[in-house]
Amino acid sequence: MPDLKLAALDADDLTVISAHLQDAVMRVADMTFQKPQRRFAAVVNRFDWEAAGSAAQKSLSRRRAGLRFDRVISAQVSKIDLTSKDTVLSLLAVQFEMTDDPAGDVTLHFSGGGAIRLHVECIEAELKDLGAAWATASKPVHGETD
Repeated sequence: MPDLKLAALDADDLTVISAHLQDAVMRVADMTFQKPQRRFAAVVNRFDWEAAGSAAQKSLSRRRAGLRFDRVISAQVSKIDLTSKDTVLSLLAVQFEMTDDPAGDVTLHFSGGGAIRLHVECIEAELKDLGAAWATASKPVHGETD
C-alpha cells in the first residue's frame, strides 16, 4: 500500500485527516508546539483503517506518521500531563470550530477526556506516513457498535 500524504486547508479536508488518525497512539514526548514557527507537530502510530477494511488486504497494521499544523497562534492542553513524557495518548478525533472566518480552533480529542486545542489563523495541516507498516494483533474497539 502506498504511503499516505494528505493536506488540509478547510474543515472538510480536516475531517478526512481525522478519519485516518482515529485510534492513532502517541507519547506525550512525541508532540511539540513550536511557538516561534507557529507550528504544532506530532509523530503518531496510526491504525491503518483502510488496509483493515480492504478485501484484498484484510490485515491489521499501524504506520508511523507525522502530523503538522501551521499558522498556530496558541495551544492549550486539558487533562494531559505534559511532564509525563512516556504517557501514551489515544487520539479519537480532530475537529475544527470556526471563530472568525477563516480562524478557529482545531481540537485533538483523546480517550480519557484529554484534549489539545490549537487556535489557528486558518487550517493548514498535513498528515504524512513516515515509513513502512507493521502488523498489529488487535483492532481498536469502540464500545457496542463494533
